[in-house]
Amino acid sequence: MGVGPHPGPWPEGERYDPELLAAGDRRNVVDGYRYWTREAIVADLDTRRHDFHVAVENWGHDFNIGSVVRTANAFLAKEVHIVGRRRWNRRGAMVTDRYQHVRHHPDTASLTAWAAAEGLPVVGIDNLPGAVPLERTELPRRCVLLFGQEGPGLTEEARKHAAMVCSIAQFGSTRSINAGAAAAIAMHAWIQRYAEIDAPSPGA
Repeated sequence: MGVGPHPGPWPEGERYDPELLAAGDRRNVVDGYRYWTREAIVADLDTRRHDFHVAVENWGHDFNIGSVVRTANAFLAKEVHIVGRRRWNRRGAMVTDRYQHVRHHPDTASLTAWAAAEGLPVVGIDNLPGAVPLERTELPRRCVLLFGQEGPGLTEEARKHAAMVCSIAQFGSTRSINAGAAAAIAMHAWIQRYAEIDAPSPGA
């Protein structure tokens, strides 16, 4: 994976990392960001980030959080918010957390207070009684998509503070789907509605 040393002549500019140019770039980044410093990549991403945030309740070191962070990076979420335990398993993120802004909140009340101050409605994603189908609901352009952890789903506190809760249609025998998969579905629902699909390639 990646590319070897730059064959030269080397491109000029502060965004390029001399060590990567000399030794090669084996990172998991798109070709447009080859040989860029991490700081330059984050700065470029910051000019294009989308208007949705992603929040995950973390009360039991949920392994799915890494997958959520990786997907949030792929869909260019504004920020990922970890609610509860500060520590989370980063293996599933595949080092994408280096390029994705991640913020910690000690509890749900802290998250919802922050969201209210920012004028962001919190949209819970869970298959609960009274939830509206995600497939038939227009998500707010500026919002926080909130996910519970694998198994118990959203806490009662999270449900109470959510402006609405959306369910994901399922047709098989299982009661629920993987939390990481649910997050990806919800984020892509936002992308389908609001993202500029033909936007210039990263690094262009």
